Amino acid sequence: MIPYGRQIISDDDVRAVVEVLRSDWLTQGPMVPRFEEALCRATGAEHAVAVNSGTSALHVACLALGVGPGDSVWTVPNTFVASANCALYCGAEVDFVDIDPDTLCLSVAALEEKLRGAVRPPRAVVPVDFAGQPCDLAEIRVLADRYGFAVLEDASHAVGATYHGQPLGTAGWADAVVFSFHPVKIVTTAEGGAITCSDEGLAARMARLRTHGITRDIPEPDGPWSYQQVELGLNYRMTDLHAALGLSQLDRLGEFVQRRSELAARYDALLADLPEVVIPRPAPRRTSSWHLYVVQVPPAKRRTVFEGLRAAGIGVNVHYIPVHLQPYYRERFGFKTGDFPVSEAYYASAITLPLHPALTEEDQDRVVDTLKKLL
Repeated sequence: MIPYGRQIISDDDVRAVVEVLRSDWLTQGPMVPRFEEALCRATGAEHAVAVNSGTSALHVACLALGVGPGDSVWTVPNTFVASANCALYCGAEVDFVDIDPDTLCLSVAALEEKLRGAVRPPRAVVPVDFAGQPCDLAEIRVLADRYGFAVLEDASHAVGATYHGQPLGTAGWADAVVFSFHPVKIVTTAEGGAITCSDEGLAARMARLRTHGITRDIPEPDGPWSYQQVELGLNYRMTDLHAALGLSQLDRLGEFVQRRSELAARYDALLADLPEVVIPRPAPRRTSSWHLYVVQVPPAKRRTVFEGLRAAGIGVNVHYIPVHLQPYYRERFGFKTGDFPVSEAYYASAITLPLHPALTEEDQDRVVDTLKKLL
């Protein structure tokens, strides 16, 4: 089976993890801050807070941004459920903004229209850099400043991508940027996530929230051993084992993104003569990190094509079933088919083709040849 995505583990990665296993620290040791520092260098961010998953990163960021009961958070339907669930974890409400049919990211026009009609603006908007392509961050920032909401950029797909010549995670566009390091992502920590930001106070609060809400940065009422829980936090810490793997992987971030970009360009060329296939449409002034390569086929043929590719040993996938159509969101919040037509139309035709640095050109030819035969 050719997987749609997979981790690439080198001998250096293995050595990095083994060194931690043989050290005095397995959990909260020196590797986590080293990984955070390396992530800041890779993204240009001032602060990074590493946690145990991308979902945890979204939750901690929402909490630190003040999301709570009585608030609402808006995101897109075309994402994994975690982009919406993070608001519910905080007791807030969730609503959605439809996507742009070309970028498959949040539609700024739809966001502006929804803001104009809203009785109260959201506490935060979570734009998702779908498949590795950055959203229209500058335009979203303008609306955020006008209407007073926070921008929590979900860049889980997009470490290594750039926007207006700058790597994602830098200051200016979003209040906080979330990354995921799941094994199918650009780089992996086996499981893990992180939040970057430029606000020192926000970073400090996120670091505290990931560790039970406990701080040692206090006077010593009882002695040098003292610590205090100052708010209700969580146990979302990344371990030194995971950080060591991530630190080693970050050394090859540029290499991984370059190979993914080469394979994506080759897909573009191989699929150019298939009129029934819509290939990804890169937007100007941004570069994708190519976490996913998603094509769109005629909806009436999607299931046949999907099953045919799987039967041929090609591990295609679909990203994503719109969140508002999940049973939990339908039954609890009353969302229904037709609420966000662009996301629904995209979903009806989407197929994610295999894309990862270990994919060979022979594998890629097999994927395309099989797709052509099925169509």
